[in-house]
Amino acid sequence: MKVLNLRCDHDHAFEGWFASEADFQDQASRGVVACPLCGSLQVHRLPSAPRLNLSGAREPDAPASAAPESAAPPQATLQAQWLQAVAQVLQNTEDVGERFPEEARRIHYGEAPHRGIRGQASADERAELADEGIEVVPLPVPVALKGTAH
Repeated sequence: MKVLNLRCDHDHAFEGWFASEADFQDQASRGVVACPLCGSLQVHRLPSAPRLNLSGAREPDAPASAAPESAAPPQATLQAQWLQAVAQVLQNTEDVGERFPEEARRIHYGEAPHRGIRGQASADERAELADEGIEVVPLPVPVALKGTAH
């Protein structure tokens, strides 16, 4: 099994697990390798150093001032935190789909019980809701999370 470092054309970094380099190339050429954040199919492999696991070999002691190996780069940390936040929103809101503008109005005017909702609204519909004093926030949902919270 090969773990490859990948990046999409929107600069999202992620890992992919493949049987071989040829397997990655085959899947990428067929358009089945997609960015888990944005769904982009424009994915390329990043250079990576192999890790050799030699039995009996001992890793040298790291200097006290060295950063721990588990420290993630800032971008990876931000992506993970964003994914966690989006997942939490999906778990704690009701999906009302295309009825979002109508349901937001019903909640705002006391015609429906107060609760967290999510759904689809066009830019014009969001502007109309804002004009009525109803705050809405567009939240792009990564392809990897769509359909998993229901």
